[in-house]
Amino acid sequence: MQLRVDKAEIYFETCGDTSNPPLVLWNGAGCTLRMWDKVIPGLSSKFYVIAFDIRGAGKSINYDESLESFSFNQYSDDLNQILRNLGLKKIHIWSMAWGTRAALAYCSLNGDRILSAVFSDASIASADIKAQRKGMKEAIAKQELMGIDSFDLPEQWNYHLDQKSADLSLTAAARFKLDKVVASINFPFLVMTGDHDPNLDSSEEIVSSSAFGELKVLENVGHGSVLQRPDLTLKKFMEWHGC
Repeated sequence: MQLRVDKAEIYFETCGDTSNPPLVLWNGAGCTLRMWDKVIPGLSSKFYVIAFDIRGAGKSINYDESLESFSFNQYSDDLNQILRNLGLKKIHIWSMAWGTRAALAYCSLNGDRILSAVFSDASIASADIKAQRKGMKEAIAKQELMGIDSFDLPEQWNYHLDQKSADLSLTAAARFKLDKVVASINFPFLVMTGDHDPNLDSSEEIVSSSAFGELKVLENVGHGSVLQRPDLTLKKFMEWHGC
C-alpha cells in the first residue's frame, strides 16, 4: 500500500489477522521491508505485522529534497500516519541494526505508543563496518562447520527506486542524539545480538542502562542477524513473546 503524506509517498505492507497484536518492523541500513520476508510468515500467525520503507528508501518516495526531511523525527511522523490510517494506537516493535537506532528514536518520541520492543544488533555507538563484515564472515564459517544451512537473501531486500535518495535517508542517524534515549525507556524490551557482532558491546551497555531490558546473545551469529539467521531470530523473538 502507498500512503500519501506530507511531500512523500510511504510504501507499507501488512500481514496477519487485524485482531492480533500489532507489530511494526524497522529495516536495517540499506534494506527495504523485503528483508523481513523470511520471518513474516512465522510472525503473522501471532501478530498483525506492519512493515514499511522509510521515506526515500525502497518503494517510498520523498518529494522534499531538503536534508531535514531525512530525519528520525520525520520518519516517526510518517509511521504515525500509517498507524492512524490503520486505526492503531499501541504497537510492538522489532528492529535490526540501523533500524534499531531509528526505532529507539521513535520510542523516545512516542513512548506512550510502545507495548514492547525487540532490538536486534543494537548499538548507539559508532558503527564499525569493517568489524561487522569480519565478524559476519567468521560466524558464517562456524555455521558451516556446524552443518547449519545458509539462507538466501530475500529478493529485493536492498532494491531502491532511487539509490541517491536511499543513501540520504541513512544520514538521519547522525543528526539524532541517542545517548540519553535508553534511560527514558519504560516498557519491556529485548536486545538480541550475535556473539560475532561488534555491536554486542553497545548492546550490553544499552541493557545495563535500563531496568526494563534483557539481553539475548545469539551463538555463532554476526551482524545482520535477521538476514543471516531468520530461523533463529524468529524463534528467539517468539519465545520472548511467549509464543
